[in-house]
Amino acid sequence: MSFISYLKDGINLGSIYAIIALGYTMVYGIAKMLNFAHGDVIMVGAFVILTAITGAGMSPILAVLLSVVFCTVLGVVIEKVAYRPLRKASSNLAVLITAIGVSYLLQNVALLIFGADAKSFVTVINVPSLSLFGGELVIKGITIVTVLTCIVIMVALTLFVQKTKPGRAMQAVSEDRDAAQLMGVNVNATISLTFAIGSGLAAIAGLLLCSAYPTLTPYTGAMPGIKAFVAAVFGGIGSIPGAMVGGILLGIIEIFGKAYISSQVADAIVFAVLIIVLLVKPTGLFGKNIQEKV
Repeated sequence: MSFISYLKDGINLGSIYAIIALGYTMVYGIAKMLNFAHGDVIMVGAFVILTAITGAGMSPILAVLLSVVFCTVLGVVIEKVAYRPLRKASSNLAVLITAIGVSYLLQNVALLIFGADAKSFVTVINVPSLSLFGGELVIKGITIVTVLTCIVIMVALTLFVQKTKPGRAMQAVSEDRDAAQLMGVNVNATISLTFAIGSGLAAIAGLLLCSAYPTLTPYTGAMPGIKAFVAAVFGGIGSIPGAMVGGILLGIIEIFGKAYISSQVADAIVFAVLIIVLLVKPTGLFGKNIQEKV
């Protein structure tokens, strides 16, 4: 039964990684940018929820909605101020360095406002646990909510990209930005929408992450953000189903590594598995091979 329990914990953690990875893969798939500040937007979203409930006395639902709106606006501002001027830069290195700079900026602003001490996150999700096998296996309510949320978001994003006009515009921009602009697609608005969706998902991920692991610091989003990026690459960055599968597999690998090998080397095992997968399939599990004409 311990194996099933570890599997359950791995799926829970992996679902959080998957939601974060969906934000990564949306931005990279459309804008071809690696937004390494995405993990820190998660932290900002969690602090907005905590402050709204404990400081302003808001109800949990209103606090979550405020966090989603705040992070959505923050994502659009980051894209417009930090990334858009570098969109035509001769090297992707400039964008990468800027993303790292934005990440440190968000962390240090949070340090100035909230301090470095760990804060206890408030209870927002109150769902009863589910007992199976006569009580031998207990699935926490937050685990159920996290997994269902991950599935709903993945399905909704897939339908949005494939069935809606803004989604088709995103596909066109992803395929060929200049050609899409010639066909009347507003590239700036499409990329801003992509950042808005990704950052809104970051707020939800911050809620689920801090509900499962109720400790919040200015660095809370840093490591989960990196692991979610690994999950996106693992599944095939740019692929929405790949981000979900990669995140869940990554969470399972991490939990089993901690349980059966060593908690001290669990992160190393995660990155080692990524290296092995990329050696066998460089585009990731669901990535497509792109042939360039010369």
